[in-house]
Amino acid sequence: MDRAELTVQAPPERVWELVSDITRAGEWSPEATGGRWRGDATGPAVGARFVGLNRHGVIRWPTHCRVTECEPGRRFTFVVTESRTAWGWVLTPTDDGAGTHVAAWRESVGVPALPVRLLQRSGLLGRDRETMMRDGLEQSLQRVRTIVEASAG
Repeated sequence: MDRAELTVQAPPERVWELVSDITRAGEWSPEATGGRWRGDATGPAVGARFVGLNRHGVIRWPTHCRVTECEPGRRFTFVVTESRTAWGWVLTPTDDGAGTHVAAWRESVGVPALPVRLLQRSGLLGRDRETMMRDGLEQSLQRVRTIVEASAG
């Protein structure tokens, strides 16, 4: 499992509003450009499905995702079908109640589909994909903090 953590000077509910809105993922993610809910889903809920939109250089691709944890103000997790990777956020109020300790994580939950494994090994999505993904967690957290704290003012 890869995990990155930091503290945001805003309450958990405000952080939650951003990280659980998959349509806004492009605002903080180095690779995701956003997403759209599928079927009857209009927002985060356990079992809700969405298509995630991604890009790396000129390469663009969709992913098919399902929300597996959804606790407003606390947790948001989804699994990407193609890569068999779970991505999640854990939000904990700071002791003084003025901020939020935010953890972003990702974990393999199975063997990726063969086309995904071949693409990952090809180098088209970066020579050291695993390092890029770990660094992406840190970058995402920094951007989330910037967005949330800027909107608090």
